[in-house]
Amino acid sequence: MIRTPLRPLARILPARAAGESTDAIERENIRNRHEEMRDRMRQRAEGRLLVLGVFFLCAFVVVGVRMGMLATSEPTEPRASAQGAAISASRADIVDRHGRLLATNFDTHALYAQPPQMIDPVAAANGLAEIFPDLKAEDLIEDFTGKRKFLWIKKKISPEQMQAVHEIGDPGLLFGPRDMRLYPNGSLAAHVLGGASFGKEGVSAAEVIGVAGVEKYFDDYLRDPANGQKPLQLSLDLTVQAAAERVLMGGMKIMNAKGATSVLMDVKTGEIVSVVSLPHFDPNNRPRPAITGDQSDSPLFNRSVQGVYELGSTFKIFAAAQAVELGLVSPSTIIDTKGPMRVGGFPIGEFRNKNYGELSVSDIIVKSSNRGTGRLALQIGIKRQQDFLRSLGFFDPTSFEIVEAATGKPLLPKRWTDLSSVTISYGHGLSSSPMHLAAGYAAIANGGRVVKPTILKQDGPQMGERVMRESTASAARDMLREVVTSGTASMGEVPGYAVGGKTGTADKPRPRGGYYEDKVIATFATLFPSHDPKYVLIVTLDEPVETSGDKPRRTAGWTAVPVAAEMIGRIAPLLGLRPTVEPKQLAGITLTSSN
Repeated sequence: MIRTPLRPLARILPARAAGESTDAIERENIRNRHEEMRDRMRQRAEGRLLVLGVFFLCAFVVVGVRMGMLATSEPTEPRASAQGAAISASRADIVDRHGRLLATNFDTHALYAQPPQMIDPVAAANGLAEIFPDLKAEDLIEDFTGKRKFLWIKKKISPEQMQAVHEIGDPGLLFGPRDMRLYPNGSLAAHVLGGASFGKEGVSAAEVIGVAGVEKYFDDYLRDPANGQKPLQLSLDLTVQAAAERVLMGGMKIMNAKGATSVLMDVKTGEIVSVVSLPHFDPNNRPRPAITGDQSDSPLFNRSVQGVYELGSTFKIFAAAQAVELGLVSPSTIIDTKGPMRVGGFPIGEFRNKNYGELSVSDIIVKSSNRGTGRLALQIGIKRQQDFLRSLGFFDPTSFEIVEAATGKPLLPKRWTDLSSVTISYGHGLSSSPMHLAAGYAAIANGGRVVKPTILKQDGPQMGERVMRESTASAARDMLREVVTSGTASMGEVPGYAVGGKTGTADKPRPRGGYYEDKVIATFATLFPSHDPKYVLIVTLDEPVETSGDKPRRTAGWTAVPVAAEMIGRIAPLLGLRPTVEPKQLAGITLTSSN
Protein backbone atom coordinates (compact mmCIF):
# COMPACT_ATOMS: atom_id res chain seq x y z
CA MET A 1 0.00 0.00 0.00
CA ILE A 2 1.32 3.46 -0.89
CA ARG A 3 1.08 5.92 1.98
CA THR A 4 0.97 9.67 1.33
CA PRO A 5 3.14 11.55 3.79
CA LEU A 6 1.46 14.18 5.96
CA ARG A 7 3.96 16.75 4.88
CA PRO A 8 4.38 17.44 1.15
CA LEU A 9 8.23 17.26 1.13
CA ALA A 10 8.37 18.71 -2.36
CA ARG A 11 7.11 21.98 -0.89
CA ILE A 12 8.39 21.71 2.69
CA LEU A 13 12.08 21.32 1.87
CA PRO A 14 12.36 24.37 -0.45
CA ALA A 15 10.36 26.49 2.01
CA ARG A 16 12.58 25.46 4.94
CA ALA A 17 15.69 26.25 2.87
CA ALA A 18 14.29 29.69 2.15
CA GLY A 19 13.62 30.30 5.90
CA GLU A 20 9.86 30.24 5.46
CA SER A 21 7.35 28.74 7.97
CA THR A 22 6.19 25.16 7.04
CA ASP A 23 3.16 25.01 9.40
CA ALA A 24 0.82 26.74 6.93
CA ILE A 25 1.77 24.28 4.20
CA GLU A 26 1.15 21.32 6.51
CA ARG A 27 -2.31 22.61 7.67
CA GLU A 28 -3.36 23.18 4.04
CA ASN A 29 -2.37 19.62 3.16
CA ILE A 30 -4.40 18.19 6.06
CA ARG A 31 -7.46 20.26 5.07
CA ASN A 32 -7.31 18.99 1.48
CA ARG A 33 -7.09 15.37 2.65
CA HIS A 34 -10.13 15.80 4.94
CA GLU A 35 -12.17 17.31 2.12
CA GLU A 36 -11.36 14.35 -0.14
CA MET A 37 -12.41 11.91 2.61
CA ARG A 38 -15.73 13.74 3.14
CA ASP A 39 -16.44 13.66 -0.59
CA ARG A 40 -15.84 9.91 -0.77
CA MET A 41 -18.02 9.23 2.29
CA ARG A 42 -20.82 11.44 0.92
CA GLN A 43 -20.81 9.59 -2.39
CA ARG A 44 -20.90 6.21 -0.56
CA ALA A 45 -23.83 7.31 1.62
CA GLU A 46 -25.77 8.65 -1.37
CA GLY A 47 -25.28 5.30 -3.20
CA ARG A 48 -26.56 3.32 -0.19
CA LEU A 49 -29.62 5.56 0.11
CA LEU A 50 -30.34 5.09 -3.59
CA VAL A 51 -30.16 1.29 -3.30
CA LEU A 52 -32.38 1.34 -0.20
CA GLY A 53 -34.91 3.58 -1.95
CA VAL A 54 -35.06 1.26 -4.97
CA PHE A 55 -35.58 -1.74 -2.64
CA PHE A 56 -38.50 -0.09 -0.83
CA LEU A 57 -40.03 1.00 -4.14
CA CYS A 58 -39.95 -2.60 -5.45
CA ALA A 59 -41.42 -3.89 -2.20
CA PHE A 60 -44.32 -1.45 -2.38
CA VAL A 61 -44.95 -2.35 -6.04
CA VAL A 62 -45.08 -6.08 -5.22
CA VAL A 63 -47.46 -5.51 -2.30
CA GLY A 64 -49.68 -3.28 -4.44
CA VAL A 65 -49.84 -5.79 -7.30
CA ARG A 66 -50.68 -8.63 -4.88
CA MET A 67 -53.44 -6.55 -3.24
CA GLY A 68 -54.88 -5.79 -6.67
CA MET A 69 -54.89 -9.48 -7.62
CA LEU A 70 -56.64 -10.45 -4.39
CA ALA A 71 -59.23 -7.71 -4.85
CA THR A 72 -60.18 -8.94 -8.34
CA SER A 73 -60.08 -12.72 -7.65
CA GLU A 74 -62.83 -15.01 -6.34
CA PRO A 75 -62.63 -15.71 -2.60
CA THR A 76 -61.56 -19.24 -1.71
CA GLU A 77 -61.42 -21.15 1.52
CA PRO A 78 -57.87 -21.12 2.92
CA ARG A 79 -56.26 -24.52 3.41
CA ALA A 80 -53.75 -25.37 6.08
CA SER A 81 -50.29 -26.28 4.83
CA ALA A 82 -49.47 -28.71 7.63
CA GLN A 83 -50.03 -32.33 6.63
CA GLY A 84 -51.97 -33.24 9.74
CA ALA A 85 -54.21 -30.18 9.58
CA ALA A 86 -55.06 -30.78 5.90
CA ILE A 87 -57.13 -33.87 6.76
CA SER A 88 -60.75 -32.79 7.06
CA ALA A 89 -63.35 -35.43 7.89
CA SER A 90 -66.28 -33.04 7.58
CA ARG A 91 -68.88 -34.01 4.95
CA ALA A 92 -72.40 -32.68 4.42
CA ASP A 93 -75.49 -34.87 4.58
CA ILE A 94 -77.54 -35.91 1.55
CA VAL A 95 -81.34 -35.71 1.79
CA ASP A 96 -84.31 -36.43 -0.49
CA ARG A 97 -86.76 -33.84 -1.82
CA HIS A 98 -88.64 -33.82 1.49
CA GLY A 99 -85.53 -33.54 3.66
CA ARG A 100 -85.38 -37.20 4.65
CA LEU A 101 -81.89 -38.52 5.29
CA LEU A 102 -80.13 -40.50 2.56
CA ALA A 103 -76.49 -40.21 3.69
CA THR A 104 -74.83 -38.88 6.83
CA ASN A 105 -71.71 -39.24 8.98
CA PHE A 106 -71.24 -41.63 11.89
CA ASP A 107 -68.60 -41.41 14.62
CA THR A 108 -66.47 -44.54 14.86
CA HIS A 109 -62.84 -45.54 15.42
CA ALA A 110 -59.95 -47.09 13.54
CA LEU A 111 -57.63 -49.65 15.14
CA TYR A 112 -53.87 -49.54 14.65
CA ALA A 113 -50.85 -51.08 16.35
CA GLN A 114 -47.40 -49.90 17.46
CA PRO A 115 -45.46 -53.16 17.95
CA PRO A 116 -42.52 -51.60 19.89
CA GLN A 117 -44.98 -50.66 22.66
CA MET A 118 -46.55 -54.11 22.91
CA ILE A 119 -46.11 -56.19 26.03
CA ASP A 120 -47.29 -59.56 24.69
CA PRO A 121 -47.54 -59.50 20.85
CA VAL A 122 -48.56 -63.15 20.59
CA ALA A 123 -51.46 -62.80 23.04
CA ALA A 124 -52.57 -59.58 21.32
CA ALA A 125 -52.55 -61.27 17.90
CA ASN A 126 -54.58 -64.23 19.15
CA GLY A 127 -57.08 -61.91 20.84
CA LEU A 128 -57.54 -59.83 17.67
CA ALA A 129 -58.08 -62.96 15.58
CA GLU A 130 -60.94 -63.95 17.89
CA ILE A 131 -62.56 -60.50 17.64
CA PHE A 132 -62.08 -60.16 13.87
CA PRO A 133 -62.58 -63.55 12.13
CA ASP A 134 -61.20 -62.23 8.84
CA LEU A 135 -57.77 -61.69 10.44
CA LYS A 136 -55.24 -64.51 10.78
CA ALA A 137 -53.30 -64.78 14.04
CA GLU A 138 -50.16 -66.06 12.21
CA ASP A 139 -49.99 -62.97 9.99
CA LEU A 140 -50.51 -60.65 12.96
CA ILE A 141 -47.79 -62.37 14.98
CA GLU A 142 -45.38 -61.97 12.08
CA ASP A 143 -46.19 -58.25 11.84
CA PHE A 144 -46.05 -57.64 15.60
CA THR A 145 -42.71 -59.43 16.12
CA GLY A 146 -41.00 -58.07 13.04
CA LYS A 147 -39.37 -54.70 12.37
CA ARG A 148 -42.57 -52.77 11.71
CA LYS A 149 -43.21 -49.84 14.03
CA PHE A 150 -46.76 -49.04 12.84
CA LEU A 151 -49.55 -50.84 11.01
CA TRP A 152 -53.28 -50.43 10.46
CA ILE A 153 -55.40 -53.32 11.66
CA LYS A 154 -58.96 -52.11 10.95
CA LYS A 155 -60.08 -48.85 9.35
CA LYS A 156 -63.56 -49.07 10.92
CA ILE A 157 -64.66 -50.92 14.04
CA SER A 158 -67.92 -51.04 15.98
CA PRO A 159 -68.26 -49.92 19.63
CA GLU A 160 -68.58 -53.56 20.65
CA GLN A 161 -65.37 -54.48 18.84
CA MET A 162 -63.63 -51.47 20.38
CA GLN A 163 -64.59 -52.63 23.87
CA ALA A 164 -63.36 -56.16 23.12
CA VAL A 165 -59.97 -54.77 22.01
CA HIS A 166 -59.84 -52.69 25.20
CA GLU A 167 -60.22 -55.89 27.19
CA ILE A 168 -57.09 -57.33 25.56
CA GLY A 169 -55.28 -54.64 27.53
CA ASP A 170 -52.14 -54.29 25.40
CA PRO A 171 -50.77 -50.69 25.28
CA GLY A 172 -49.56 -51.22 21.73
CA LEU A 173 -53.15 -51.43 20.41
CA LEU A 174 -54.45 -47.90 19.85
CA PHE A 175 -57.56 -46.21 18.44
CA GLY A 176 -57.99 -43.24 16.13
CA PRO A 177 -61.24 -41.28 15.74
CA ARG A 178 -63.04 -41.63 12.41
CA ASP A 179 -66.06 -40.19 10.61
CA MET A 180 -67.67 -43.05 8.69
CA ARG A 181 -70.16 -42.43 5.89
CA LEU A 182 -73.48 -44.05 6.77
CA TYR A 183 -76.39 -44.85 4.46
CA PRO A 184 -79.31 -45.50 6.83
CA ASN A 185 -81.57 -46.94 4.11
CA GLY A 186 -79.14 -49.64 3.03
CA SER A 187 -79.35 -50.48 -0.68
CA LEU A 188 -82.14 -47.97 -1.37
CA ALA A 189 -81.03 -45.61 -4.19
CA ALA A 190 -77.58 -47.21 -4.05
CA HIS A 191 -76.66 -46.41 -7.66
CA VAL A 192 -77.55 -42.74 -7.19
CA LEU A 193 -75.66 -42.29 -3.93
CA GLY A 194 -72.68 -44.35 -5.11
CA GLY A 195 -70.64 -44.61 -1.94
CA ALA A 196 -67.68 -43.10 -0.11
CA SER A 197 -64.31 -44.20 1.21
CA PHE A 198 -61.31 -42.80 3.05
CA GLY A 199 -58.83 -40.51 1.33
CA LYS A 200 -55.93 -39.01 3.31
CA GLU A 201 -55.54 -40.79 6.63
CA GLY A 202 -53.80 -40.08 9.90
CA VAL A 203 -54.04 -41.61 13.34
CA SER A 204 -56.29 -38.75 14.53
CA ALA A 205 -58.39 -38.10 11.41
CA ALA A 206 -59.27 -39.35 7.93
CA GLU A 207 -60.98 -37.52 5.10
CA VAL A 208 -64.10 -39.07 3.57
CA ILE A 209 -64.25 -38.87 -0.24
CA GLY A 210 -66.89 -39.94 -2.74
CA VAL A 211 -66.09 -42.89 -4.99
CA ALA A 212 -69.20 -43.06 -7.22
CA GLY A 213 -72.65 -41.58 -7.86
CA VAL A 214 -73.56 -38.19 -6.44
CA GLU A 215 -71.03 -38.69 -3.66
CA LYS A 216 -68.24 -38.33 -6.22
CA TYR A 217 -69.97 -35.90 -8.60
CA PHE A 218 -70.64 -33.40 -5.78
CA ASP A 219 -67.54 -34.29 -3.75
CA ASP A 220 -66.23 -30.71 -3.64
CA TYR A 221 -69.60 -29.38 -2.45
CA LEU A 222 -70.02 -32.04 0.21
CA ARG A 223 -66.51 -31.48 1.59
CA ASP A 224 -66.54 -27.67 1.45
CA PRO A 225 -66.82 -26.11 4.96
CA ALA A 226 -68.00 -22.86 3.35
CA ASN A 227 -71.40 -24.50 2.75
CA GLY A 228 -71.98 -24.53 6.49
CA GLN A 229 -72.84 -28.23 6.41
CA LYS A 230 -75.92 -27.43 4.33
CA PRO A 231 -77.20 -30.81 3.07
CA LEU A 232 -77.29 -31.69 -0.61
CA GLN A 233 -80.97 -32.02 -1.52
CA LEU A 234 -81.82 -34.48 -4.28
CA SER A 235 -84.95 -34.76 -6.40
CA LEU A 236 -85.56 -38.34 -5.24
CA ASP A 237 -88.64 -39.15 -3.19
CA LEU A 238 -87.62 -41.77 -0.64
CA THR A 239 -91.11 -43.30 -0.40
CA VAL A 240 -91.57 -43.52 -4.17
CA GLN A 241 -88.06 -44.93 -4.56
CA ALA A 242 -88.78 -47.69 -2.04
CA ALA A 243 -92.06 -48.62 -3.75
CA ALA A 244 -90.45 -48.62 -7.21
CA GLU A 245 -87.57 -50.83 -6.07
CA ARG A 246 -89.93 -53.33 -4.45
CA VAL A 247 -92.17 -53.59 -7.52
CA LEU A 248 -89.26 -53.80 -9.96
CA MET A 249 -87.51 -56.45 -7.87
CA GLY A 250 -90.69 -58.54 -7.82
CA GLY A 251 -91.24 -58.04 -11.53
CA MET A 252 -87.67 -59.01 -12.35
CA LYS A 253 -88.06 -62.28 -10.44
CA ILE A 254 -91.48 -63.10 -11.88
CA MET A 255 -90.29 -62.41 -15.43
CA ASN A 256 -87.04 -64.35 -14.87
CA ALA A 257 -84.95 -61.36 -15.99
CA LYS A 258 -81.24 -61.06 -15.21
CA GLY A 259 -81.53 -57.32 -14.62
CA ALA A 260 -83.96 -54.41 -14.67
CA THR A 261 -84.11 -50.64 -14.50
CA SER A 262 -86.76 -47.95 -14.16
CA VAL A 263 -86.71 -44.16 -14.49
CA LEU A 264 -89.45 -41.84 -13.21
CA MET A 265 -89.11 -38.24 -14.43
CA ASP A 266 -91.11 -35.06 -13.86
CA VAL A 267 -91.89 -33.92 -17.42
CA LYS A 268 -91.64 -30.17 -16.72
CA THR A 269 -88.69 -29.92 -14.34
CA GLY A 270 -86.62 -32.89 -15.48
CA GLU A 271 -86.38 -34.05 -11.85
CA ILE A 272 -85.71 -37.75 -11.44
CA VAL A 273 -88.12 -38.72 -8.68
CA SER A 274 -87.06 -42.36 -8.74
CA VAL A 275 -84.39 -44.34 -10.56
CA VAL A 276 -83.75 -48.03 -9.95
CA SER A 277 -81.09 -50.38 -11.28
CA LEU A 278 -81.12 -54.08 -10.39
CA PRO A 279 -79.26 -55.98 -9.16
CA HIS A 280 -78.11 -53.41 -6.62
CA PHE A 281 -75.73 -53.28 -3.64
CA ASP A 282 -75.38 -51.78 -0.17
CA PRO A 283 -73.20 -48.63 -0.28
CA ASN A 284 -72.32 -49.22 3.39
CA ASN A 285 -70.36 -52.24 2.14
CA ARG A 286 -69.66 -51.39 -1.48
CA PRO A 287 -68.34 -54.40 -3.46
CA ARG A 288 -65.18 -54.26 -5.51
CA PRO A 289 -65.46 -53.65 -9.27
CA ALA A 290 -65.47 -56.75 -11.44
CA ILE A 291 -62.09 -57.47 -13.00
CA THR A 292 -63.17 -60.18 -15.44
CA GLY A 293 -66.39 -61.07 -17.23
CA ASP A 294 -69.21 -58.86 -18.45
CA GLN A 295 -69.22 -55.59 -16.52
CA SER A 296 -72.99 -55.30 -16.96
CA ASP A 297 -73.40 -58.35 -14.72
CA SER A 298 -71.83 -56.51 -11.79
CA PRO A 299 -74.21 -55.01 -9.20
CA LEU A 300 -72.20 -51.78 -9.54
CA PHE A 301 -73.37 -51.40 -13.15
CA ASN A 302 -76.02 -48.67 -13.40
CA ARG A 303 -78.42 -49.84 -16.11
CA SER A 304 -80.38 -46.58 -16.16
CA VAL A 305 -77.44 -44.52 -17.52
CA GLN A 306 -74.66 -46.98 -18.38
CA GLY A 307 -76.93 -49.55 -20.01
CA VAL A 308 -76.84 -48.49 -23.66
CA TYR A 309 -79.39 -50.63 -25.49
CA GLU A 310 -81.37 -50.76 -28.70
CA LEU A 311 -84.77 -49.85 -27.24
CA GLY A 312 -86.91 -51.20 -30.05
CA SER A 313 -90.33 -49.90 -30.99
CA THR A 314 -90.36 -47.25 -28.27
CA PHE A 315 -88.59 -45.09 -30.90
CA LYS A 316 -91.49 -45.28 -33.36
CA ILE A 317 -93.35 -42.40 -31.73
CA PHE A 318 -90.43 -40.09 -32.57
CA ALA A 319 -90.70 -40.87 -36.28
CA ALA A 320 -94.47 -40.33 -36.23
CA ALA A 321 -94.21 -37.09 -34.24
CA GLN A 322 -91.52 -35.66 -36.53
CA ALA A 323 -93.48 -36.53 -39.67
CA VAL A 324 -96.54 -34.76 -38.24
CA GLU A 325 -94.42 -31.80 -37.12
CA LEU A 326 -92.95 -31.40 -40.64
CA GLY A 327 -96.43 -31.48 -42.19
CA LEU A 328 -95.66 -34.61 -44.16
CA VAL A 329 -98.60 -36.49 -42.65
CA SER A 330 -101.41 -36.16 -40.14
CA PRO A 331 -102.47 -38.81 -37.63
CA SER A 332 -105.13 -39.99 -40.07
CA THR A 333 -102.91 -40.14 -43.18
CA ILE A 334 -102.95 -43.61 -44.77
CA ILE A 335 -99.57 -45.29 -45.26
CA ASP A 336 -99.06 -48.45 -47.30
CA THR A 337 -97.30 -50.98 -45.05
CA LYS A 338 -97.70 -53.99 -47.34
CA GLY A 339 -94.64 -55.99 -48.22
CA PRO A 340 -92.27 -56.66 -49.64
CA MET A 341 -90.14 -53.66 -48.65
CA ARG A 342 -86.43 -53.50 -49.32
CA VAL A 343 -84.04 -50.69 -48.39
CA GLY A 344 -80.38 -50.81 -49.38
CA GLY A 345 -80.86 -54.37 -50.53
CA PHE A 346 -82.18 -55.56 -47.16
CA PRO A 347 -85.77 -56.66 -46.48
CA ILE A 348 -87.82 -54.79 -43.88
CA GLY A 349 -90.25 -57.14 -42.18
CA GLU A 350 -92.86 -57.04 -39.45
CA PHE A 351 -93.01 -58.88 -36.14
CA ARG A 352 -93.92 -62.52 -36.82
CA ASN A 353 -94.17 -61.70 -40.55
CA LYS A 354 -97.48 -59.89 -40.18
CA ASN A 355 -98.87 -57.88 -43.06
CA TYR A 356 -101.01 -54.94 -41.91
CA GLY A 357 -101.84 -53.54 -45.33
CA GLU A 358 -102.80 -49.86 -45.34
CA LEU A 359 -102.72 -48.13 -41.97
CA SER A 360 -103.19 -44.63 -40.68
CA VAL A 361 -100.24 -43.04 -38.92
CA SER A 362 -102.01 -43.58 -35.58
CA ASP A 363 -102.57 -47.25 -36.36
CA ILE A 364 -98.92 -47.62 -37.34
CA ILE A 365 -98.05 -46.75 -33.74
CA VAL A 366 -100.91 -48.80 -32.25
CA LYS A 367 -100.03 -51.94 -34.22
CA SER A 368 -96.29 -51.18 -34.10
CA SER A 369 -95.58 -51.48 -37.83
CA ASN A 370 -91.91 -51.50 -38.80
CA ARG A 371 -92.65 -50.82 -42.46
CA GLY A 372 -94.97 -47.96 -41.54
CA THR A 373 -92.39 -46.03 -39.49
CA GLY A 374 -89.72 -46.98 -42.03
CA ARG A 375 -91.68 -45.27 -44.81
CA LEU A 376 -92.18 -42.23 -42.58
CA ALA A 377 -88.42 -42.12 -41.98
CA LEU A 378 -87.72 -42.17 -45.72
CA GLN A 379 -90.05 -39.20 -46.16
CA ILE A 380 -88.33 -37.33 -43.33
CA GLY A 381 -84.85 -37.88 -44.68
CA ILE A 382 -81.52 -38.60 -43.02
CA LYS A 383 -80.48 -35.01 -42.20
CA ARG A 384 -83.79 -34.02 -40.63
CA GLN A 385 -83.99 -37.27 -38.68
CA GLN A 386 -80.50 -36.70 -37.30
CA ASP A 387 -81.29 -33.11 -36.31
CA PHE A 388 -84.48 -34.15 -34.52
CA LEU A 389 -82.88 -36.98 -32.54
CA ARG A 390 -79.93 -34.74 -31.71
CA SER A 391 -82.28 -32.07 -30.34
CA LEU A 392 -83.84 -34.71 -28.07
CA GLY A 393 -80.40 -35.59 -26.68
CA PHE A 394 -79.79 -38.95 -28.37
CA PHE A 395 -76.32 -38.04 -29.63
CA ASP A 396 -74.58 -37.25 -26.34
CA PRO A 397 -74.40 -38.58 -22.77
CA THR A 398 -77.15 -37.23 -20.52
CA SER A 399 -76.46 -34.37 -18.11
CA PHE A 400 -77.65 -36.49 -15.18
CA GLU A 401 -75.46 -35.56 -12.22
CA ILE A 402 -73.75 -38.84 -11.34
CA VAL A 403 -70.29 -39.70 -12.58
CA GLU A 404 -71.48 -42.86 -14.34
CA ALA A 405 -73.76 -40.88 -16.69
CA ALA A 406 -70.78 -39.56 -18.65
CA THR A 407 -69.97 -43.12 -19.77
CA GLY A 408 -73.44 -43.68 -21.25
CA LYS A 409 -72.76 -42.26 -24.71
CA PRO A 410 -75.27 -43.46 -27.34
CA LEU A 411 -73.95 -45.77 -30.05
CA LEU A 412 -74.63 -44.31 -33.49
CA PRO A 413 -74.15 -45.93 -36.91
CA LYS A 414 -70.78 -45.25 -38.50
CA ARG A 415 -72.51 -44.53 -41.83
CA TRP A 416 -76.03 -43.14 -41.56
CA THR A 417 -77.64 -44.54 -44.71
CA ASP A 418 -81.28 -44.88 -45.75
CA LEU A 419 -81.22 -48.33 -44.19
CA SER A 420 -79.94 -46.83 -40.92
CA SER A 421 -82.68 -44.22 -41.04
CA VAL A 422 -85.35 -46.91 -41.46
CA THR A 423 -84.08 -49.25 -38.75
CA ILE A 424 -83.53 -46.39 -36.29
CA SER A 425 -87.15 -45.33 -36.82
CA TYR A 426 -88.21 -48.57 -35.14
CA GLY A 427 -85.43 -48.62 -32.53
CA HIS A 428 -82.62 -50.65 -34.09
CA GLY A 429 -79.23 -49.36 -35.17
CA LEU A 430 -79.05 -46.68 -32.46
CA SER A 431 -78.39 -47.65 -28.84
CA SER A 432 -79.20 -45.33 -25.96
CA SER A 433 -79.90 -45.53 -22.24
CA PRO A 434 -83.32 -45.60 -20.54
CA MET A 435 -82.45 -42.13 -19.18
CA HIS A 436 -82.16 -40.82 -22.75
CA LEU A 437 -85.54 -42.37 -23.58
CA ALA A 438 -87.16 -40.74 -20.52
CA ALA A 439 -85.95 -37.31 -21.63
CA GLY A 440 -87.23 -37.90 -25.17
CA TYR A 441 -90.70 -38.93 -23.98
CA ALA A 442 -90.78 -35.98 -21.56
CA ALA A 443 -90.60 -33.61 -24.54
CA ILE A 444 -93.77 -35.23 -25.93
CA ALA A 445 -95.46 -35.20 -22.53
CA ASN A 446 -94.82 -31.53 -21.68
CA GLY A 447 -95.99 -30.09 -24.98
CA GLY A 448 -92.86 -30.18 -27.12
CA ARG A 449 -90.00 -28.72 -25.05
CA VAL A 450 -86.69 -30.35 -24.20
CA VAL A 451 -85.98 -31.08 -20.53
CA LYS A 452 -82.71 -32.37 -19.13
CA PRO A 453 -82.77 -35.05 -16.45
CA THR A 454 -81.46 -33.85 -13.09
CA ILE A 455 -80.98 -35.42 -9.68
CA LEU A 456 -81.25 -32.06 -7.88
CA LYS A 457 -84.53 -30.65 -6.60
CA GLN A 458 -85.73 -27.76 -8.78
CA ASP A 459 -87.76 -24.68 -7.84
CA GLY A 460 -89.98 -24.83 -10.91
CA PRO A 461 -90.20 -25.83 -14.59
CA GLN A 462 -86.84 -26.03 -16.38
CA MET A 463 -87.96 -26.55 -19.97
CA GLY A 464 -85.59 -25.75 -22.81
CA GLU A 465 -85.99 -25.19 -26.54
CA ARG A 466 -89.12 -26.23 -28.38
CA VAL A 467 -88.68 -29.23 -30.68
CA MET A 468 -92.30 -29.69 -31.73
CA ARG A 469 -95.57 -27.78 -31.64
CA GLU A 470 -98.07 -28.33 -28.85
CA SER A 471 -100.53 -29.76 -31.38
CA THR A 472 -97.93 -32.29 -32.55
CA ALA A 473 -97.16 -33.35 -28.98
CA SER A 474 -100.88 -33.69 -28.27
CA ALA A 475 -101.36 -35.88 -31.33
CA ALA A 476 -98.43 -38.07 -30.26
CA ARG A 477 -99.92 -38.43 -26.77
CA ASP A 478 -103.22 -39.54 -28.30
CA MET A 479 -101.39 -42.21 -30.28
CA LEU A 480 -99.63 -43.45 -27.14
CA ARG A 481 -102.94 -43.59 -25.31
CA GLU A 482 -104.40 -45.77 -28.07
CA VAL A 483 -101.47 -48.18 -27.73
CA VAL A 484 -102.68 -48.91 -24.18
CA THR A 485 -106.41 -48.91 -24.85
CA SER A 486 -106.34 -50.99 -28.03
CA GLY A 487 -102.76 -51.86 -28.97
CA THR A 488 -99.74 -53.83 -27.86
CA ALA A 489 -99.77 -52.50 -24.27
CA SER A 490 -103.31 -53.48 -23.28
CA MET A 491 -102.06 -54.82 -19.93
CA GLY A 492 -100.63 -51.39 -19.12
CA GLU A 493 -103.94 -49.76 -18.24
CA VAL A 494 -104.21 -48.49 -14.65
CA PRO A 495 -107.78 -47.52 -13.73
CA GLY A 496 -108.04 -43.83 -12.98
CA TYR A 497 -104.68 -42.78 -14.41
CA ALA A 498 -105.12 -42.90 -18.22
CA VAL A 499 -101.73 -44.37 -19.05
CA GLY A 500 -100.23 -43.82 -22.49
CA GLY A 501 -97.11 -45.55 -23.72
CA LYS A 502 -95.23 -47.62 -26.25
CA THR A 503 -93.73 -51.07 -26.04
CA GLY A 504 -90.34 -52.01 -27.40
CA THR A 505 -88.74 -55.44 -27.78
CA ALA A 506 -85.23 -55.56 -29.21
CA ASP A 507 -83.09 -58.63 -29.81
CA LYS A 508 -80.02 -58.53 -27.59
CA PRO A 509 -76.74 -58.21 -29.49
CA ARG A 510 -74.00 -60.78 -29.12
CA PRO A 511 -70.62 -59.52 -27.85
CA ARG A 512 -68.94 -60.57 -31.11
CA GLY A 513 -71.65 -59.48 -33.52
CA GLY A 514 -75.09 -60.64 -34.49
CA TYR A 515 -78.11 -61.10 -32.23
CA TYR A 516 -79.36 -63.76 -29.85
CA GLU A 517 -82.50 -65.56 -30.96
CA ASP A 518 -83.86 -66.05 -27.43
CA LYS A 519 -82.61 -63.00 -25.51
CA VAL A 520 -84.25 -59.58 -25.68
CA ILE A 521 -84.33 -56.16 -24.04
CA ALA A 522 -87.99 -55.41 -23.25
CA THR A 523 -89.01 -51.81 -22.59
CA PHE A 524 -92.25 -49.99 -21.84
CA ALA A 525 -92.10 -46.18 -22.08
CA THR A 526 -95.12 -44.52 -20.47
CA LEU A 527 -96.53 -41.13 -19.58
CA PHE A 528 -99.42 -40.52 -17.21
CA PRO A 529 -102.06 -39.19 -17.01
CA SER A 530 -102.09 -38.99 -20.80
CA HIS A 531 -104.54 -36.03 -21.02
CA ASP A 532 -102.25 -33.90 -18.79
CA PRO A 533 -99.00 -35.79 -18.25
CA LYS A 534 -97.08 -35.16 -15.08
CA TYR A 535 -94.56 -38.00 -15.21
CA VAL A 536 -92.73 -40.28 -17.61
CA LEU A 537 -91.89 -43.81 -16.52
CA ILE A 538 -89.45 -46.11 -18.34
CA VAL A 539 -89.27 -49.79 -17.37
CA THR A 540 -86.64 -52.01 -19.01
CA LEU A 541 -86.07 -55.72 -18.37
CA ASP A 542 -82.89 -57.53 -19.45
CA GLU A 543 -83.56 -61.01 -20.88
CA PRO A 544 -87.10 -61.47 -19.48
CA VAL A 545 -89.07 -64.68 -20.04
CA GLU A 546 -92.75 -64.99 -19.07
CA THR A 547 -93.49 -68.68 -18.55
CA SER A 548 -97.13 -68.87 -17.43
CA GLY A 549 -98.36 -70.07 -20.85
CA ASP A 550 -97.62 -73.03 -23.04
CA LYS A 551 -94.72 -71.23 -24.72
CA PRO A 552 -92.21 -68.75 -23.24
CA ARG A 553 -93.07 -65.15 -24.04
CA ARG A 554 -90.44 -62.42 -24.14
CA THR A 555 -92.10 -59.40 -25.75
CA ALA A 556 -92.53 -56.19 -23.75
CA GLY A 557 -96.33 -56.52 -23.85
CA TRP A 558 -96.07 -59.65 -21.72
CA THR A 559 -93.09 -58.67 -19.53
CA ALA A 560 -92.32 -54.97 -19.08
CA VAL A 561 -95.91 -53.71 -19.46
CA PRO A 562 -97.50 -55.48 -16.46
CA VAL A 563 -94.52 -54.51 -14.27
CA ALA A 564 -94.88 -50.85 -15.27
CA ALA A 565 -98.65 -50.95 -14.68
CA GLU A 566 -98.14 -52.36 -11.19
CA MET A 567 -95.56 -49.68 -10.47
CA ILE A 568 -97.82 -46.84 -11.62
CA GLY A 569 -100.63 -48.20 -9.48
CA ARG A 570 -98.34 -48.14 -6.44
CA ILE A 571 -96.53 -44.84 -6.93
CA ALA A 572 -99.21 -42.58 -8.48
CA PRO A 573 -101.03 -42.08 -5.13
CA LEU A 574 -97.67 -41.45 -3.44
CA LEU A 575 -97.03 -38.70 -6.00
CA GLY A 576 -100.28 -36.97 -5.04
CA LEU A 577 -102.12 -37.92 -8.25
CA ARG A 578 -105.80 -38.54 -7.59
CA PRO A 579 -107.42 -41.13 -9.83
CA THR A 580 -110.10 -39.94 -12.22
CA VAL A 581 -112.99 -42.38 -12.22
CA GLU A 582 -115.09 -42.35 -15.38
CA PRO A 583 -118.81 -42.63 -14.59
CA LYS A 584 -120.48 -45.76 -15.89
CA GLN A 585 -124.12 -46.87 -15.90
CA LEU A 586 -124.78 -49.43 -13.19
CA ALA A 587 -126.11 -52.67 -14.62
CA GLY A 588 -129.43 -54.01 -13.34
CA ILE A 589 -130.57 -50.77 -11.70
CA THR A 590 -133.54 -48.84 -13.13
CA LEU A 591 -134.43 -45.37 -11.96
CA THR A 592 -138.15 -45.12 -11.16
CA SER A 593 -140.32 -42.23 -10.08
CA SER A 594 -140.64 -41.59 -6.38
CA ASN A 595 -144.36 -40.85 -6.77
